[in-house]
Amino acid sequence: MGERVAILGASGYTGGELVRLIAGHPSMEIAALSANSKAGLAMSTVFPHLRHLDLPRLTTIEETDLSGVDLVFCALPHATSQAVIAGLPEGLKVVDLSADFRLRDPEAYRRWYGKEHAAPELQTEAVYGLTEFYRDEIRAARLVAGTGCNAATGQYALRPLISAGVIDLDRIVIDLKAAVSGAGRSLKENLLHAELSEGAHAYAAGGTHRHLGEFDQEFSALAGREVRVQFTPHLIPANRGILATVYVDGNPAEVHAALAAAYAGEEFVLVLPEGELPSIRHVRGSNYCHIGVVDDRIPGRAVIVAVLDNLAKGSSGQALQNANLMLGLDEGAGLRGVPVFP
Repeated sequence: MGERVAILGASGYTGGELVRLIAGHPSMEIAALSANSKAGLAMSTVFPHLRHLDLPRLTTIEETDLSGVDLVFCALPHATSQAVIAGLPEGLKVVDLSADFRLRDPEAYRRWYGKEHAAPELQTEAVYGLTEFYRDEIRAARLVAGTGCNAATGQYALRPLISAGVIDLDRIVIDLKAAVSGAGRSLKENLLHAELSEGAHAYAAGGTHRHLGEFDQEFSALAGREVRVQFTPHLIPANRGILATVYVDGNPAEVHAALAAAYAGEEFVLVLPEGELPSIRHVRGSNYCHIGVVDDRIPGRAVIVAVLDNLAKGSSGQALQNANLMLGLDEGAGLRGVPVFP
């Protein structure tokens, strides 16, 4: 018998993606599934594509039996996880997929999310879940905070460049395209097919997107000084995927070399040969992030493109990668599936 895990909030996109990935895990077993709004239903009713799997019936969080569970994935809506995780047994390992524990500073959380944090003592305990950069801390953690999917994409493109000192920290622009599943599974008028299809639109422009709090926190800590990037996300009529086009001042060859060196030993982050650019369709359904670099026509500038699947590497795949580390398992277990194409 393998490690026993529970998924709280299993009826959302990230919960369903966790089940899909764990189904192929050689040493992990799903012991419990919760979904308050779908309690009592079979998982096959909520997600028919999982019909072939033998899964527990959905329960409310209060009714979920966590006895014998080694780790809990919390895939609940933002601002919901705080109280739930605070009420879990103290020794239970937790990977949270919401935004609730990503920001270390309670004041930063209040500023970006407009409310006081309900569990500030856990906020300071949580380890930021960008696996490739917090691996040692994650191994020893009890609570890991999954990153924002947009924030992860931008960081994979930029963290090595900030650390290597090869770009101008005051001239960074992130232009990002995000698929609709990143907005969650709840019904929203702007996500209706007639509102979204055959078009694309910018949102949270001008520095209001909450993932900017993660960029501010992580990039400033890396640089040892304040770093403020320009960031505009765009919603595109696709189900999965994020594509970030990042504009920097720096020598393109040095930029590519810094990225290639940083990810040379990483299984899930691949840097393409110089001059090649990645596509969302090449990482769909997988835990891979692809990064490419090209010269800008203006000397001394470079264009970086990073892509990943927001539900996998940007969320549930990242969560499973972190859980593997926390449980002492092979980090890539359950995550080596080949991307789906076309």
